[in-house]
Amino acid sequence: MEPDGDGSAATAVRRGQYGEGKGRGMGASVLVIEDERKIRQLLRSYLEHDGLSVLTTGSGAEGLRIARESEPDLVLLDLGLPDVPGEEVLRELRDRTRVPVLVLTARGETGDRIRGLELGADDYVTKPFSPREVVLRARAVLRRAGAVSSGAVRFGQGRLAIHPHHRSAHLDGRPLTLTPSEWGVLTTLADAPGRVFSRGELVSRIRGYAFEGDERIIDTHVKNLRRKLDAAADSGTEQVVETVLGAGYRLALPRDRD
Repeated sequence: MEPDGDGSAATAVRRGQYGEGKGRGMGASVLVIEDERKIRQLLRSYLEHDGLSVLTTGSGAEGLRIARESEPDLVLLDLGLPDVPGEEVLRELRDRTRVPVLVLTARGETGDRIRGLELGADDYVTKPFSPREVVLRARAVLRRAGAVSSGAVRFGQGRLAIHPHHRSAHLDGRPLTLTPSEWGVLTTLADAPGRVFSRGELVSRIRGYAFEGDERIIDTHVKNLRRKLDAAADSGTEQVVETVLGAGYRLALPRDRD
C-alpha cells in the first residue's frame, strides 16, 4: 500500500488526523494533487526535506475535500487528473478559497499556461521538471502569500529554538542532531504545544496515513528524541516531551510570543 495515504486522506481529515489549524506553526502545509504516484512521492520527499508539512492525493474530488477541510497554505495541482479536470479543481479552489495554487502539467503550450493563470493559478511548472525547482517555486509563492518565515520558532522563554526553513533545532543553546523521524516528532508536537498527540497521529504524520506497522514504533522515536533533548538540556530543567498516560505525548514548553 502506498505510503502517502491515498484513498484514506479524506477520512483522515474527517477524523482530525491532520492536526490543528493550517500547519503554519512549524512550516507551511502543502497539498499535492497529482495522479502519478511516483511524482507524488518525489514531491512529498523534497517538500518535507525543506521543512514543509505535506498532504497528498491522486484524486481531484478528494483534493477539493482536503483543501476545504484542512485549509493548506499552498496547493500543487496537476491539471491532468483522471476523475475531475484540473481546470475545474482550480476553478472551484478559486471560488471557495484564497489558497495559492502552483499548477503542475505536462502541457507546455503557451495557451495552456495562460489558461491556467487566467483561472487563478499563482505559478506554473511544466513537466518534466526538477523537484528542487518546484520546491523553490513553492517557497516563492508561500513568501508572496505571507505563509512562511525563515525565522526561528521559540518555546519555553527561548530554551527551545526550531528553525523550520533550515531543518535544525537547538535546546539551551546546544544543537540537536535529529533523524528525520525524530524531527517529525518534535515539529509535530511543536505545531500545538500542550496538545496531546496520540501514537496514531504521530506515526501518520511521520510515516504516512497508509502505514500498517505497529504504532508503538513511535515510542522508540520519542525515547531517542528525549535522550538527545536530555543530553542538550541544562541540568535541573523540566522535561521537554511529556507522556500523557493512555493518550500520547505533548510538548511541555509553551510557544514564546513574538
